[in-house]
Amino acid sequence: MKKTLFCLFAFVLVTVLPASAATPIPPAPTIPARSWILIDAASGQPLARHAADQPVEPASLTKLMTAYAVFDALRDGKLRLDTLVPISERAWRAEGSRTFLDLNSRVPVEVLLQGMIVQSGNDASIALAEAAAGSEDTFAALMNQYATQLGMRGSHFQNATGLPGPQHRVTAADMARLARAIVREFPEYYRWYSQREFTWNNIRQGNRNGLLDRDPSVDGMKTGMTDAAGYCLVSSARRDGMRLIAVVMGTAGASEREDASLALLNWGFSFHESRHLHAAGDKLADVRVYRARGGRAALGLREDLAVVLPRASTGTVEVRVEPAPKLFAPLTVQDQAGTVRVLLDGKPLTEAGLYPLADTPTGGFLRRLWDTILSWFA
Repeated sequence: MKKTLFCLFAFVLVTVLPASAATPIPPAPTIPARSWILIDAASGQPLARHAADQPVEPASLTKLMTAYAVFDALRDGKLRLDTLVPISERAWRAEGSRTFLDLNSRVPVEVLLQGMIVQSGNDASIALAEAAAGSEDTFAALMNQYATQLGMRGSHFQNATGLPGPQHRVTAADMARLARAIVREFPEYYRWYSQREFTWNNIRQGNRNGLLDRDPSVDGMKTGMTDAAGYCLVSSARRDGMRLIAVVMGTAGASEREDASLALLNWGFSFHESRHLHAAGDKLADVRVYRARGGRAALGLREDLAVVLPRASTGTVEVRVEPAPKLFAPLTVQDQAGTVRVLLDGKPLTEAGLYPLADTPTGGFLRRLWDTILSWFA
């Protein structure tokens, strides 16, 4: 039977998994690629990786970041799906794969997104960049700001298309992080990544992700190819309520990137399972907050906490709730106030931020004065 213990002082939740015979797990398959990674989408936990932090050329995988930035502009109301975007000469003359937009025409954002995601249109990508930031160069700076926010420390973008550039680089781990962010933050737009074809100007083009036809559990995301980058693929699949994301960079051909990605996904689903630990909003700690009205705050998670374990694991999962040593009001629900770490038999699996479950305002003058003095000796 599953047991949960809560230690008030150490803030450690210990979950003992049901005892059973552990299923042997073979090593991850050998992948003929420059770099690759397989992660669990729910937790971000890597299941297998090779050279995943090595900078490589991303080719059209770049368009995942282009899409992320445009999706965020839609969320903020800076753009709408029906916003008409003028097609500049720069977009019209784009090299490589195209949606075949007409010069000086006005095209809705929704059409441009499908042209970029399904057809990998460079002209659509540049038009979206200009709509969101005024110019592609300014948009590239915005892409790098989003990369910093997402923790993509090994990546740098110079354009919205993925055409080669001397400083245009990503890592497999960063692309997995970006793909996970798109899945989690923009489910309303994710459907376009499984769209099989798109027609514009009477030209029909199919989705280049061949895994969509090979495996019904695959529902995204993006291919890329240049001579320098090789063949690349970010793929996402969902089976039995569990979603995995595979990133394969630099194979020799399109079939090789698909075979490699499918091998990783099959291995991940066959030998691992997802375990839900805590729901968003669960109260995990009640802590002292200096200068706060009432002096305390409840802390918890902003997102569900899950881990991926070997199937039939007999290990012990620890959820360590670690509030910051000293917290001062005011605090908002957006202010990280600690960390939740998950360990299996003492080894780190994943971690998440710990946040106030409600805004914590400052108290009156006497409360602020007294708590400031107390904090000097704490």
